[in-house]
Amino acid sequence: MSLVTGTSAARDVSQARPLSSSGGPARVAGSPFVHAGVSGTARERIPTVIIDEHGAMARVVAGRIASLIRSRQAAGRSIVLGLATGSTPIGVYRELIRLHREEALSFRNVISFNLDEYYPMQPESIHSYHRFMWENLFSHVDIDPANVNIPPGSLDRADVDAACVAYEAKIEAAGGIDFQLLGIGKTGHIGFNEPGSGEQSRTRLVHLDSITRRDAAADFFGEENVPREAVTMGIATIMGAREVAILATGEHKAGIVRRAVEGEIDRAVAATFLQRHPNTTFYVDDAAAADLTRVATPWLLDEVVWDDAMMVRAVTWLAQQCGKAILKLTQADYAENHLTSLVARHGSPGAVNGLVFNMLGAKIRGKSKLPRGLKTICFSPHPDDDVISMGGILRKFVENGNDMTVAYMTSGNIAVFDHDVRRYIDFLVRLDAERIGGGANVQQLADTVHSFLENKQPGQVDIPEVQDIKRIIRESEAVSGIEVMGLTKANARFLNLPFYQTGKVRKDPIGPADVAIVAQLLRELQPELIFVAGDLSDPHGTHRMCKEAIDRAVAEVYVGDMASKRPEIWLYRGAWQEWPVTEATVLVPLSQEELTLKIQAIFKHQSQKDSAPFPGQDEREFWQRVEQRNKTTARQLDQLGLAEYFAMEAYVVD
Repeated sequence: MSLVTGTSAARDVSQARPLSSSGGPARVAGSPFVHAGVSGTARERIPTVIIDEHGAMARVVAGRIASLIRSRQAAGRSIVLGLATGSTPIGVYRELIRLHREEALSFRNVISFNLDEYYPMQPESIHSYHRFMWENLFSHVDIDPANVNIPPGSLDRADVDAACVAYEAKIEAAGGIDFQLLGIGKTGHIGFNEPGSGEQSRTRLVHLDSITRRDAAADFFGEENVPREAVTMGIATIMGAREVAILATGEHKAGIVRRAVEGEIDRAVAATFLQRHPNTTFYVDDAAAADLTRVATPWLLDEVVWDDAMMVRAVTWLAQQCGKAILKLTQADYAENHLTSLVARHGSPGAVNGLVFNMLGAKIRGKSKLPRGLKTICFSPHPDDDVISMGGILRKFVENGNDMTVAYMTSGNIAVFDHDVRRYIDFLVRLDAERIGGGANVQQLADTVHSFLENKQPGQVDIPEVQDIKRIIRESEAVSGIEVMGLTKANARFLNLPFYQTGKVRKDPIGPADVAIVAQLLRELQPELIFVAGDLSDPHGTHRMCKEAIDRAVAEVYVGDMASKRPEIWLYRGAWQEWPVTEATVLVPLSQEELTLKIQAIFKHQSQKDSAPFPGQDEREFWQRVEQRNKTTARQLDQLGLAEYFAMEAYVVD
C-alpha cells in the first residue's frame, strides 16, 4: 500500500509514513505518526489519514489552511474558509492562533462562513457558536469582523428563511468556499444535516435529532436545555467547497467513521455524500480509525506481517466469527476467512491455536500474581473513576500491602446537580440551628447560595460558593468510596488541577501549572507504579487532558539520574469502554464478592447515583455499566475456551 496522493491536503502531510506490510500504521517509537488509506485498494471511499497525536493532527490541518491563506495573499486575493465548532476543531484554531502570533500569519484576506448555529440562540449566550468562534479564534487574530459570517440564531422565525437565502447568496458572492472544515456527529451528520438531509439541501432551519441533542446535553447542563432546532449549511453548500477536511477523534466516533468512509452513500448518513466530493480528506486518530477494515481486520485486504499481536487479534477474531473456542479452530476455518498464511507460517492450525491460547492465558493475573509492597499512585481524573474503572484491582493492591495513594485530578464539581447543593445547604442550616447555635456565617452562605440557584439560567457558570460546595460533595464521596476498598482519607490527594476550574464543560488547555502539580506529587511520593486513565472514548475529554498532564510531568521528572526511577505505568479505561482482551496486557479476575464490593464503592458517589449529569450516550448508571463490562470481559475469555471467571478488569502496561 502507498500513501494517498490524490488530494492537496494529503500532499501537505509532512509526517506521513507508509503503511506497514500488515496494513496497519508504520509506527515510530515515541513519536506521533501519520498514515494514509488508499481509496479503492482498501474499502475506503474517502481518503483517510490517521494521526494519533491530536496536536499533530491540528498542526497538519492548520498548516494546510495557513498555506492556502498565504498563497492567496501572495496573489493579492482573499480566501473563503468554512469553519466548524465543537471540541475537535479547537486544536486547529489554537494552532492557527499560534501561527498568527509567532509566524506572522495574517487573516486580513480571510472571509469566513460558519457551518451552523442553534436556534433560537442569542449571540452573547455562552452556548452560541457566534461566541464560541470569537472566543476560540476570531478575537485572537487580525480578521476583519466584517468578513466574519455566522448563520442567524436570534432572528424572528418569520425572518429566518430569507436570512438563509441571503447567507447562500453571500457565499456565492464571495466566490464560494475554498476550504471547508468539518466534524462528524454520531448520526453521521455534517453541520446539522441530520439523517434524511438531501444532497441538494442548502442553508436552512432544521430539527435536531435526539442523538445530536443528547450529545450536546453536557454543554447545556441537561438535554432538556438543548435547543430543538438549528440553522445549518446544507449538503449542497458543503459539497460546493473546493476542498474539505473532516476531523474525528475518539472511539465513540469509530463506527460512524467506518460507515462514512466504507459504507454506501445514504441519506440517513449525511457524511457519506462526501464520497462524491473530489477533494475531501478524513483526519482521524487511532481510536476513531479502530473500525476501519485496514485497522480492524487488515488480513481481509492484503498480506500482513504476522507478529504476535497481529496473530492474537486474528485468531481471536476468527474464533468469534466461527463461534468456537480457540483450540477447536480448524484448517477450514482459517482457509474460509483469509488466514491460511498464518497457518502456513506455523505449520498447522493446532500450533497457531496453542500459541494464542497460551498468550491470552498468560495475561490473567489473580491476586497472587499482582505486585506487592510497591509505592503506587492511582491517578483518577474525576472523583469516581478510581472505583468505577479499577475498584477490583485497587482492593487487591490494598490486600497485597502496596502503599496506595489515590490522586483525584479534578474536582468533578460541574457533575453535581443543583438540588444536591440545596440538600447539603439545608443540612448545614439545620445542623447549625440545632447543634451549633448562632450561625450567622452559615445562614449568610445559605442565603447567597439559594438566591443564586433560584435565578440561575441553564448552563450558567456557578458562583464560587456553589462550585466549592459541589467540590466538597464530590471529595467526601471519593473518601467514602476508597474506604470501602480498605483505604482512608489519608490515602486521598485532591489535586484540583487549574485547567478544570472554568465552571464550564469546556476546559482550558493543560498548562504548566497543571503539570507542576502532578510533577510535585511524583517527586514527593516517588511511586514505583502508577495507574493512569488511558481512555480514548471519554466524551468530555477530561481523561485525555489528565493523561496529557501526567505524560508531561513524567517526562519532566524522570530525566537524567531520575530516568531509572521512572514508574511502571498501567493504563485503565473509564466508564465508557474497556480494553479488548486482545489489547490488554493484564487481565484481573474478580469474584462475585469482589464485584459486589466494587459496586458498593461506586454507590458511595451519591451525587452520580440514579441519574448522572453527564452520562454520555449510555443512559445506564455507572455501576450497571461496570457490572456488564466486567462480566462481558470474563465471558469473552470463557467463549474463547479459557478459564471461566465471574468478572474481569483489563489493563494495558505502557
